[in-house]
Formats: sequence, structure tokens, C-alpha cells
Amino acid sequence: MTEFPTKDAILQWIEDNPEATKRDVAKAFGIRGAAKIDFKALLKEMEEDGDLPGKTRRRDAEEGGMPPVTVIEITGPDAQGDLLARPVDWRGDGPPPVIRVEARGIDGSLGSRDRLLARIDATPSEDHPYAARPIRRIAAAPARLLGIFKRDSHGGRILPIDKGDAKQWVVSAGQENGAEDGELVEAEQVGPKGRLGLPKARVTEVLGDPAGPRAVSLIAIHQHGIPDVFPDKVLEEAETAEPAGLEGREDLRDIPLVTIDPEDARDRDDAVLAIPDDDPGNEGGFVLWVAIADVAYYVRPQSALDTEARLRGNSTYFPDRVVPMLPDRLSGDLCSLHENVDRAVVAVRMRIDKDGRKLDHSFTRGLMRSRASLAYGRVQAAIDGQPDEKTEPLLEPVLKPLYGAYEALRRAREVRAPLDIDLPERRIVLDESGKVLSVAFKDRLDAHRLIEEFMVLANVAAAETLIGLRTPLLFRVHEEPDPQKLESLRETAEASGLTLAKGQVLQTRHLNRLLAQAAGTDQAELINMATLRSMPQAYYAATNFGHFGLALRNYAHFTSPIRRYADLIVHRALIAGHSWGPDHRRDGLSQVDIDRLDETGEVISTAERRSMMAERDTQDRYLAAFLADRVGAEMAGRIAGVAKFGLFVKLDESGADGLVPVRTLGEEYFHYDAREQTLMGGSSGVVFAVGSRVTVKLAEVTPETGGILLELLTLEDRILPRARRGRGRGPAPNRRLGQEKARAAKDRKVSRRRK
Repeated sequence: MTEFPTKDAILQWIEDNPEATKRDVAKAFGIRGAAKIDFKALLKEMEEDGDLPGKTRRRDAEEGGMPPVTVIEITGPDAQGDLLARPVDWRGDGPPPVIRVEARGIDGSLGSRDRLLARIDATPSEDHPYAARPIRRIAAAPARLLGIFKRDSHGGRILPIDKGDAKQWVVSAGQENGAEDGELVEAEQVGPKGRLGLPKARVTEVLGDPAGPRAVSLIAIHQHGIPDVFPDKVLEEAETAEPAGLEGREDLRDIPLVTIDPEDARDRDDAVLAIPDDDPGNEGGFVLWVAIADVAYYVRPQSALDTEARLRGNSTYFPDRVVPMLPDRLSGDLCSLHENVDRAVVAVRMRIDKDGRKLDHSFTRGLMRSRASLAYGRVQAAIDGQPDEKTEPLLEPVLKPLYGAYEALRRAREVRAPLDIDLPERRIVLDESGKVLSVAFKDRLDAHRLIEEFMVLANVAAAETLIGLRTPLLFRVHEEPDPQKLESLRETAEASGLTLAKGQVLQTRHLNRLLAQAAGTDQAELINMATLRSMPQAYYAATNFGHFGLALRNYAHFTSPIRRYADLIVHRALIAGHSWGPDHRRDGLSQVDIDRLDETGEVISTAERRSMMAERDTQDRYLAAFLADRVGAEMAGRIAGVAKFGLFVKLDESGADGLVPVRTLGEEYFHYDAREQTLMGGSSGVVFAVGSRVTVKLAEVTPETGGILLELLTLEDRILPRARRGRGRGPAPNRRLGQEKARAAKDRKVSRRRK
């Protein structure tokens, strides 16, 4: 052999010898001895890239068909549960064909983006043009990334937009997929990751200008794999849906229900009403109605709509757009309780006493007509003495009774003592082009709290009813905090001069006492955030473990089936449990729903976490974009986290989080105490602790990643001493200062107790 063969030479030879084995290929090119190792690696890379059997596939694609054997990638199930795939390297005209996968004979389950070597058969008489018979798995789904494409003479490179990921990826010539310099692209790994050199990738999709309007949320959608395009069959089912009639329903159209939502709400899935109870035995009590859109009537089990809704799990909300769980024909129309139109609902009637205790409740499947679509601000203004032309006629008969019922529910809440975390929410306001105009605190009105209390009570009623009917359902579960996280919270509290009691069965009221101690102090936001971080993530499960945060034994989500799949399952369970309507066997909880209830809980819990991360990343990027033209400005903030590599600071004005790298704190060695959450200068003795007030300078902002770098100027209004690096590495100053810090914290606690 005079030289190592190129990929093109190998592919050309395989095309001429389609039945050849790898050994035959090696023999044809005279590969011997140590060269076999490099040759095998090259063939493996070509196989993982989908280039084998490449030329055969290319020839067949040009003829408008598929090769008899090729590499396919799983895309997910269809409405009937059949597993679908696409060819990895489609080079024919038009979009790649949809392939139905016969998954028998493959060990383990197949998931989205798994790759198989498969035999392909044409199936012109079926819904899908091809069927695949798997031969074997060839690789796990390749690593994917989102980044900025930078062209060079050899093809280009991709700079990932993930915060903290500085690794670049190489794109060879011919793998750019038409990407231009500076464009946002989605790419996937090519070949195995080596120990040396940069990893290789090929561009799979070009997303356009990363600084363009609305690009921020688009980045999060792609980065977190949130499905944002409805399949044609899903849209077809939604568009052909017809409004529900009165058959099999209770007529609730004479009841003056109203909806109360944000000003810009598109979907309105809950309506409320409160009426003073005329029962002499319940003086001061109320009859409450909560009516929820009957989504189950339109989204039947195992339909295309159902499959897509379960896959999405929930709607995902960004400052500039919503990725809905259901198409707009349902979420914005047939299932939205617009005023003065008939809408199908599942409603619960509840009686409470003057102290907000629920006396009884009953569910019905009905038809309602909303009297008004109201916004939180307008409702609150009317109650505060400033009604407008819309709220004036509703003030006495509808709004005041609602607030009267809320006062009763608030008293019951105080007795129950759910976790009372108070963290201000920030609202990002955009202009028409997607540029951030302002970052402001969201209003927190009694109108918001009223709706929350009504919804909580309705969710409790749903859980209790289904438990009584012995009907399977999905519970909303929130377990107690992990003991280690609780101990970390206790240490944070003690460092702030506060107390969290020890040695007793933890209840939410104990945490509320800590929050009350911090209320109105500089430590309030810190303690609220630390308490929130000590809590486990809530999730959905078929087994009832209670809801710790709400201090409730039985709790299930019932009130938002437009935007949460769990609520749709609860609605189906209520329909099946009550045998409502002639179609209850078709739109109630099916046996398939029951059989995979645990799996569904895991699927939608994962989807919920995915949405939360996407929403958080989007907010970080918008905040970074908002601050990008203020580099060099001084800002106030508080240390929100401490790590070995630096300090995390939350800025007061915007709520943005930035990093102060440890290398910028001074030329000395810093001792990191994970237990105390502190960094301490070995020479200067200065201590950086969670909760400390700081002034920082905005040093660097990267809107594409949401990254913000800060320079620390003052700590607790003191200019920082700067010691030389390398001095003071010993433990003595660390121990001495730690003892002083502990004594100071103890003194603060004693002082607070005396007050």
C-alpha cells in the first residue's frame, strides 16, 4: 500500500462491491499491521456518521427510493403508538420519508434519536411509505449542540451557546449545511470523541441570526428539545373538532361565572363564582363554584392530540411566545371560556363555612356561559373603589362575594400554614422586535391570591373524590426536604442570626417561623431563596405521598387541562368515575391510561422540568441582553451563592445573576468552606458569605449564553483589602476568623431573642 485510502475512495469501492465485508475492504486497499487500527477507526467513524453504506444509499435516493439497508434515527411514536424513524443521510428530493419501525428483536426500549442499522421495505399500501426491520443498534444518539457558526478556510467552527461551555467544535468542509458566518445553528457530533483535538460536528439545521427578534426563546426551545411544531394529523384533529352541546350535561348557563386572568391571557380555562350560603346552619358561609374547561371531550385517549399532549406534558411560557400543549383551535377557542359563549366544563360546587373549612362538594359535567373575561388588575381596582364600566355592574353581585369567600379561605390557610415563601417575580417587557424594554416586579394582588385559593380547594376536592371512587389518578406530590438540605438551610439561617428549630418532626409552620424572622430585614430574600432551594422538586405520581409545601394530604391537579397533561388525566378519571355522558367510555380514563399511569407521571414530570429550565435560561439571556449596553456600570447586589471558583451575585435592580471569578478577588489564596458557604482570604482574612451586601461593576456580558461577569468593588460598604497571592495559605486565619464569625452570629441571635 502506497498511501492510506480516503473516505471517497472507500465509498466508491463499496459501491462497486456492495456485498463486501470490512475485511474485504481492508484487503482491497492493502491495509496491514498497525495500519489496521487507524483503518478500523476510520470505518467506525464513517459508520457513526451514517456514511455506510453511503454510495448505495446515494444512488437509490437519486432514483427516488431508499436503499435496502441503511442507518435510521428514531423520531418517536405516532398517534397509534407505532415507532417512527427517518433516514440519517437523506439525499433525495423533498423531505425525508417517514419509516415505520418493526422493533421486534431489539433488546431494550428505543427512544428518540436512537440509531439503528435496518433493512428497508417499501410499503406503498400503508400510511408510511417504508417499513424498517432493525438489524442492530449502531450507536447511541449523537451529542447535539446549539451554537454560533464561524466560517474558516477548512469549513468552520461552532461556538456553543451553553453558559460555561467554552469548547469549540470543528465543522469540516461540506458539513456546513449552508450555514453562513455568525448564524445560529443546530449540529450533531460526528464520529467518536477523541482525547486529543477538538470534537467534530456537522450542521443539521440553520436557525438564522442569533441577535434577531425572538431568537432568545427559539434558542431555548431547540436547546432543551421542546416540541414546538404540531404534526399535521394533530392539527387536523383540532381543526375538525366541533363545540360540545348540552347532551349529557347539566345546564349551568344561568350561573354568573366569570374568568379572572392576566391582561394578555389567550386561554381561559377556569371560571369562578361565590354565593353566600342561604343554609341557616352555615351562617357566614359560602357556596363556591369552580368550572374548568372540558378538554377531555376534545382530546380522546390515544388520539393524535392525546399523543402530542402527553409528549409535550405542559405548555411552556416565554416572554415573547408560548409553546402550547394543545393547538390554538382548542387552547384559544373551543376550550377557552370566553365571555358570552357556551363552553363545555367540568365543574365543582363546594360549600365552606365562615372560617373557610370545606363542608362538602360535588362534581358535574356541564355547559356554562361566562358573564365576563376580567383581568386581575381591573378586579382589584374595582374592589379598591375604582370600578370601570365593565366591573361596575359586577361589583355587588359577583366580585364582593368572591372576596368575602377569599377572606374565609385565607383564615383556613392561616390555620393550615402552608409554606409561605415570598420571592418577588420579575416581568420582562419586550417591544415588537423582541428587544427588552424593561425588567419590573410583577404585581402581587389579592385578586391573584383569590384565584389561587379557589384552585387549591378545587384540586383538593378532585383528589378526595377520586380517592373515594377508588379511581386511579395522578397526584401532585411534594415530599419533605432532604435532611442534608435542611441542615444547610439551618446553617444559612444561623449565619444570618436567625433560628430554625431542631429535633422535631418538620412542619411547614416551622419554616414559616424562620421566614417571619427574616421578613422586613436585609436577609429576607436570602432566607426565602435558601428555603426554596432546600425543597425537593414536586412531581406527578400514581401513588399519593401528600403535598408538603401546601400542607395537604390529598392533592391533584385538576384546574388547568389546557396547559397540563396531568389535569387532563384527572378529568378523564372524574368522567370515568361518574360515568358522565353517553361517550364516557371514549373520553374517560382508558385502560391504556391506567396501565401506563406511572410512566405518564415520569414523562410529564420530566417535561415540566425541561420547561422550567428553558424558561429560566431564556430569562437569563433576556436579562443579559438588557444589561449588555451597561458594561462598566456599578450596581448593588447580594451574594447568592459561593463556590470554589467564585461568587454568584444577584443584582438588586434586575434580579440577574452574575459571577465574580475568584481570580479577580485579590492576589491571595482563598479558602473555600462548603459547609459554611464562604470564601476566606488566607492573608487578608476577608470573608465572602452568602447574603452579604456588595457593590459590583458589570465587567462582561454575553447575551447568547446569558453569561454575566462581575467585578467586586465593595463588601458590606467596605472597600476590599488586596493581599498578594501565595501568602496566608495556612489554616490559622481561617480558623480564627471562623470562630469570630460564629461568636458574632450567636450574639446576633441573642440580641434578636431579647427584642
